[in-house]
Formats: sequence, C-alpha cells, structure tokens
Amino acid sequence: MCGRFVLITDLSVIGRDFIVPNVGVSFSASRDVSPGQRIPAVVRRGGHHELVLFQWGLIPAWCKDPSIGAKLFNARAETIAEKPSFKNAFVNRRCLIPADGFFEWKKEGSKKIPYYFFLKSGRPMGFAGLYETWIAPDKKPVHTCTIITTRPNAIVEPIHDRMPVIVPEAARELWLNPAVKGATRLLDLLKPYPVFEMACRPADPWMDLHISQSTRV
Repeated sequence: MCGRFVLITDLSVIGRDFIVPNVGVSFSASRDVSPGQRIPAVVRRGGHHELVLFQWGLIPAWCKDPSIGAKLFNARAETIAEKPSFKNAFVNRRCLIPADGFFEWKKEGSKKIPYYFFLKSGRPMGFAGLYETWIAPDKKPVHTCTIITTRPNAIVEPIHDRMPVIVPEAARELWLNPAVKGATRLLDLLKPYPVFEMACRPADPWMDLHISQSTRV
C-alpha cells in the first residue's frame, strides 16, 4: 500500500525529467503528500505529455457516491484488468505520478516506525497511476487518480507486503500511450522495481513529526 509520499523537487525539474513541454500547474513541495490532496500527474494527450493536477483517490465515472475515493487511493496490479473500479481506466486513462520517495511503516513493539524509500540516483520516480473524471451533481468535473501497487521487492519486503509500481524511465512512454491497449504488455510493467536501484532509511525526526498517525498504513 502507498499512502504517503514525498514530492519536493520543483515542477520545472519534473517537467524536464518526464518530457513535459510546458508546466502549467503549481504544487507546494511536501514531505507528507496524502490521499485526498491534489497532486501532479503526467498524462499523454494530443501526442505530447502534460502535467495536470488530480485529486488523489479515484472516483469511477459511474459512481454515485464520491466518498469511495477515500478508499480507492491505491489499486492492486493483480486485479486492475478485471475490477470494475479500475478496468476501464487501465485501458484508456493511465498516468505517471512523480515522487521523490515514499513511506511504509513497520511495527516495532507498540510503535509503527516510518521508513523512507527512494532511488539511489536521487532522481524523481514515476508511480504508475490511473485517472478518471467524475461529474458532480452541480455538473462540475472532478478529476481523480489512484496509484497502482504490487508485491514488494527485497528492500521493501521486510517493512511492508506491498509497494507502489515505479515505472522504469525506458517504459514511461509505453505506459502513457493511450493507443497501447494490450493488457499483457501493460501488466508486464507492473512488477517490483529493481532492488539494486533503490535505498531505504528510517524517516528522520522532521518527517516523523509531520506524518499524521491517523492514516498510517
């Protein structure tokens, strides 16, 4: 499960890394990005990449109760091709969610200790995501997204039994391309990230103070 991540890299750098020609949105750097917030995401439209803002917590277009978004901030890679909440977005609306790293918690005695995972290169990662547009009763569109999770690699496994899917840089274009419909090709990307490219450390005291206990996962 991925319920907290860090994004402090400036969006101008994100734009260069993810080949976004024009960055037309803003985001306040945060070491505690949480479900329900509006977060940057990269989509492919009209043959080029765009950086947009989505509310984190997917609301399917057909849903009558938007509160479901509070539960759908993650989607399991093993079931997205069949689960009604995700299968249409998996085929047609895929995105990348940039992050500097993410947190998972390990129970140690009576406490849950946060651990921070990041790339050894120090570069931002791109989580595999899906997005939807839900029309509110007042006819206003609500744009939402979810982060896909998979089984853990060897560095995450001692801490948690799930991890976000990190799409390798070489596969980003394939994941974003809406013309790609083959489930097998896409599902092949939803696997644990190479462990030798990642690092982990206990969260420092500043981070620990700024991560709310109420939604730790």
